[in-house]
Amino acid sequence: MSATLIPGLRYADGPAAIDFLCRAFGFQRQLVIPGEGGAIAHAQLTLAGAMIMLGSQPSPELASPMALPAEAGHRVTQTLYMIVQDPDAHHAQAIAAGASIVRPLADQPQGGRAYMCRDPEGHVWQFGSFDPWKN
Repeated sequence: MSATLIPGLRYADGPAAIDFLCRAFGFQRQLVIPGEGGAIAHAQLTLAGAMIMLGSQPSPELASPMALPAEAGHRVTQTLYMIVQDPDAHHAQAIAAGASIVRPLADQPQGGRAYMCRDPEGHVWQFGSFDPWKN
């Protein structure tokens, strides 16, 4: 059996989030479906074989169980970790685009280098060179 995990995120300003994620982290737009009033009904962004989905219009069944970080006191219950080839260059690109660094770039005890940051709406991201599939 095979499985693919694709994180889904909600943003208050979907178009701005897409622009930031592409500029700061290197994502590419695979599919963007506009919603009402300039919102994003659904988007799929890819980076090096990985994908995230996002939107700025929660469907009624997602409006209750999901909250934006701003609605939860800027706390999150999970982070997203993405393996990148050059965490130093990725870190510099994220800073230049305005990412807020939560944990600076550093060598990690399990191997590799990594850093943690927040996007403008408060979602927490980790990028690093450690690949748990290879260790």
